[in-house]
Amino acid sequence: MTKFTSLALNCLATTARGLVRLRADCRGNISIMMGFLMVPMVGAMGLGFEVSNWYMTKRSMQNAADAAAIAAASNASSNYDVEGKAVAALYGFVDGQNNTTVTASNTATCPAGGNTCYSVTITGLDPLYLSQVVGFNGDTTVNGAKQTTLSSTAIAAQAIVQWPLCLLALSTTGTALRTNGAPNSNFAGCSVMSNSASTCNGSNLNANYGLAHGTNSGCGNTQESNIPVVKDPYLAMENNIPANTCGTKANNFPQLTKKGSTWSGGTSWSGTQTLSGSNQMCGDVQLTGNVVIKTADDKTGAVLVIENGQLDLNGFTLSTANGSAVTIVFSGVTTNPTGNYQHIPTDNSSGQGGVLNIQAPSGSSALFQGMAIYQDPNLTTGVDITYKGNNPDWKISGGVYLPNSNVQISGAVSQSTNGADCFALITSTVWINGTSNIYQQSPDGSGCKQAGLNMPSATIPGRTQLVY
Repeated sequence: MTKFTSLALNCLATTARGLVRLRADCRGNISIMMGFLMVPMVGAMGLGFEVSNWYMTKRSMQNAADAAAIAAASNASSNYDVEGKAVAALYGFVDGQNNTTVTASNTATCPAGGNTCYSVTITGLDPLYLSQVVGFNGDTTVNGAKQTTLSSTAIAAQAIVQWPLCLLALSTTGTALRTNGAPNSNFAGCSVMSNSASTCNGSNLNANYGLAHGTNSGCGNTQESNIPVVKDPYLAMENNIPANTCGTKANNFPQLTKKGSTWSGGTSWSGTQTLSGSNQMCGDVQLTGNVVIKTADDKTGAVLVIENGQLDLNGFTLSTANGSAVTIVFSGVTTNPTGNYQHIPTDNSSGQGGVLNIQAPSGSSALFQGMAIYQDPNLTTGVDITYKGNNPDWKISGGVYLPNSNVQISGAVSQSTNGADCFALITSTVWINGTSNIYQQSPDGSGCKQAGLNMPSATIPGRTQLVY
């Protein structure tokens, strides 16, 4: 063997031993593995960072959209969108700035059905950084930079509340509810509503709510305009008015006439009157002494129908006995060839005024449940009332329905001696003057529930809530 051959063999042997040692040596493996894994690890970390950033941004967007939707629904007017966007701006999301869009709608689909909900959607862009390493390129490019779109939506519904009313003016034209110089008027515990406009000068009536379909100018402790019209809640009761059996000729309806200082004509009434069912009187009824009406109970009570006539208290008191109840109905023909009839309670005495102290039947079997006075809605003349509080004096538990009457009130309405704390006046228009009070009632209408009266109610905005 030559020297060269021996040297070559030694080199090969040394190399072989080195390769064997190299294969068994684990030092540096981690560095190699890290070299291979560095790219996906950087991408994953970048993506995690950016996903967290997107989550935080969307969370902020959602908070802003929630608050903006509630604000828009609470506003519920023609500029609901302005208020919604203003609230979103308070959270840093300004419509039209920094690639941000804020849109509001008042016709959003409600989860429970309908399209009367309010929605706010906030859309914005977030730039991409390390997430591009793993191939995520977003969905848009702005000024050469790739970005992703983030969006959040909130939907809110304006809850509504049916609020009981003790005064409802039905006229849908002009100003159906007015006060003038009534600084001491007190309708505490009562809410009032006009199906047109309402204007209160000199007093807000101290009513819990002052509501109007048109513009409410100063009526009520809490004042609301643009309230939906309240439909006549008692119109259907006209079907319960007994048929007119008095005839149609004018002389079948004796009217009161004044001779000097005395009145004559009509039907005279005094003492205790025991009534049941429906009782019809033709023409004027005049008290010539105090009258107490007795009925079998205060649930069914009785109905007193006065055809083409007034109820003249004539300085005396008409009352319902304890445990008794009555509905006084004013009905008759709409025209009269000899003049207009009066279809109202009056007091033609020259001395101390009379008193109407009655409670309405409270039972569900009563023809006019909860109604103390019911004026036939077909009557359009002889129906207006000027109530002064002492000519006569009303002490009433129940409803007073005067759908075509223009009522002026300048006195106090009191609770009947034996009835619940319930009074509701339904009229065409009402004008309130001086010291005009309706006795304290339960704002929730619980007194009228006891009296059997299903009070008129208005639809008012309640607490707004998120529904999506």
